[in-house]
Formats: sequence, C-alpha cells, structure tokens
Amino acid sequence: MKAYASYCLKRLGQFVLVVFIGINIAFFISRATPVDPVEHAVSAATSFGSASPEATEMLRKSLRELYGLQNGWWDQYLTFWNRVVVGDFGPSLSAFPTPVSKLIRRALPWTLGLLVTATVLAWGIGNLLGGLAGYYRRSRVLRLAGVLAMALQPIPNYIAAFVLLILFGYVWPILPISGGYEMNMEEGLNFPFLASVVAHSILPVLSLMLVGIGGWFIGMRSLVSNIVTEDYVVYAELGGVDRRRVLASYVMRNALPPQITGLALSLGLIFNGAVVTEVVYGYPGIGSLLVHAVYTGDYTLVLGISSVSIIAVATAVLCIDLAYPLFDPRIKVA
Repeated sequence: MKAYASYCLKRLGQFVLVVFIGINIAFFISRATPVDPVEHAVSAATSFGSASPEATEMLRKSLRELYGLQNGWWDQYLTFWNRVVVGDFGPSLSAFPTPVSKLIRRALPWTLGLLVTATVLAWGIGNLLGGLAGYYRRSRVLRLAGVLAMALQPIPNYIAAFVLLILFGYVWPILPISGGYEMNMEEGLNFPFLASVVAHSILPVLSLMLVGIGGWFIGMRSLVSNIVTEDYVVYAELGGVDRRRVLASYVMRNALPPQITGLALSLGLIFNGAVVTEVVYGYPGIGSLLVHAVYTGDYTLVLGISSVSIIAVATAVLCIDLAYPLFDPRIKVA
C-alpha cells in the first residue's frame, strides 16, 4: 500500500508539471502572435461610425484592463494564473460580455459525449476484432476484417466525415447532417430532445469511430500475435485449457495495457479529428468553438480552450497511470 501511495504521489507530481508547462506554453505562444485583441476590438467597435480620440483611447484602456493586458508580461502572467486557478479566463472577445468559462461549459459536454462515445466504441470493437484475428489466424472472416481495417486506418477523419455527409445527407438522406439537435427544440431531459441529440450525433460518431477502429485492430492483432507464442500460452493450450479462457485470461489481458494507455492518449483528438469533424457537421462542441475563436481573433477564448484541453488530457493520462498497476501486475509501483 505504501509503495502504491508513493507511485501515486510521483504521478501526481508529473501531472502538475505537465499541466504547468503546457499552460505556460499556450500562454507564451498566444502572447507571441501578432494579433492584438484590444486593437481588433477597438477597430470593430469604431468601424461603423466616427468616435473621438478620447473615447477611443478610453475604450482601449478599458479593454486592456478587462483582458489583463494593461501592464507588462510578468503582471499579465500572474493575472492569467490567478484566473486559471479560480477557473475564470475573463470575458470572451467575440461574445462579449459572456465569460469564456461559460462558453466552454456549454460546448464541453457536446465534445465529451462525442469523443467518449466514438473512442470507446472504436477501442472496444477494434481491440475485440484485433484480438480474435491475432488468435484465430486461419479465420477468413477475420482476415477480411484485417484488410478492411488496414484500408480504413490511413483515411483522415475529415475525408470520412465528408464521405458520410454526402452518402447519408444527399445520396441517401436518412440522417441529419448539421447541428447538435433539431432547431427550435427545447433542451431538457426528455425523450424527444435526447432522441434528436442521438440522431444528430450518429454521423460525427461514425466518422471518428470507423477510422479509429483500424488503428486499434492492427495494434491489438500485432500484440496478440506475439503473445500467443509465449511459453505460458503454449503450455496452457497443451494442458487442455479451454481456448476461450486462454484468449481472455492469458492473451487479451496481457495485451490490453498498451491499448489502455492509448485510450487515454486518444483524447488528443480534441485538437485534430474532433475539431474538423465538428466543423463539418456544425456540431456545437469545443472544436467548433475553437475554430470560431481563431477566426474572430478571440484571444481569451482560444487560451481558455487550450488550458482546459491540456488539463483534460493530462487528467485522463493520470487516471490511466494510476489504474495501470491494477491491470498489469508486471508494473512495479515501488
């Protein structure tokens, strides 16, 4: 127990360090960009009419104070971390005066639901088929599944998204292709709303899941193909142990730890496949919000989304690290 407690403390220290470094990088990169959010806002505010120089300067000063940009970098850095600690990133530039934290809270459940569903389905189906294909190597059906997996694996998420969009939105229009739910529908925990949410999420989930299955399939098949030649597996088979038990207890269990680690790391999709997928389908998640923030020069919203994403991915990896010794007894916690 003491060894595991020490292991947890080390992982917590790594978690804090990763989050600290990641958010610092996001802060300094955002400050290094040539876009000045204050000047962008002043230009937008004065573009539809003339304003006196005094009023413009007062607006500029107020915005700099509002966004924590009125002093030097060190003061801005301290102000930023004070906001991060309390979860307040200030108001959004593109949706002023709505706080950034409120916009993120609105979009985050949509992205989490999309990612968790697609990732878990792809991980479960891919590992199951890959494990079976690696163990039952003479099965023609599983060989065909391997060919399909290798064909799907290199396809970019946005290509899959566009293909599904054309197929089920225009060629065979049976699924909704835009939004998170039907327009003019009242949100709530009721069957019509939940059914609409599920229907609108089918295509985004499929576009992420179909591409993801290939990678999990190939990885698990390779792991299982190596494990089946181990002495303990051969001995169990020669000893008359049921093949299904050998597959579940001797093979799959020893092949799962690397795949479990990959499951946590795959949450990084929030910055690649999920972003593009949400934009393609007009899905109201973090990806669409981030793209909108970049296009509008919303300085604080981009930094808020980046910080929350860094913390979320680091937390997922931490949870997997803490659970790792429970899945793989070969991991030493001392």
